[in-house]
Amino acid sequence: MTTLSSLTADDHDDWLSLWWGYLEFYEAELTTAQTEFTFARLIDPADAVCGAIARDHAGRGVGLVHWLTHPSTWSVGPYCYLEDLFVHPDARGSGTGAALIEHVRAWAADTGCDKVYWLTQRGNHKARELYDRVATDTGFVHYEIDLAPTAPGAV
Repeated sequence: MTTLSSLTADDHDDWLSLWWGYLEFYEAELTTAQTEFTFARLIDPADAVCGAIARDHAGRGVGLVHWLTHPSTWSVGPYCYLEDLFVHPDARGSGTGAALIEHVRAWAADTGCDKVYWLTQRGNHKARELYDRVATDTGFVHYEIDLAPTAPGAV
């Protein structure tokens, strides 16, 4: 059975292992300073970025999710952006990903958000199978302009 809980300082090591797996999956690199900054934000109740961890029956961290809200010009309530979602390869197909998404959906509904949305790569077929079951593919294509090419603490 998978359990979900908000991140706390005690989750650091399990979160870090999952975070590295997430970054490796997306072939991304962040500095240690950025990683520690991110975790500090996730466990700070005053910060706008939220996070949760999924644990298996033995208490091992098997998944993470991070989200934040922002106002929208298209609704009265805010939108909830699910920024990061990762399930350890050994736990994929177990329902952990769906549980993490539902955790964010329920949180967003409870806090008055009008929408939860997220992005993924076109080629992330396994994850997209899940996303197609729990959400609507809007058909939008994502573009970005990177204004901060180096993370805090980078040399």
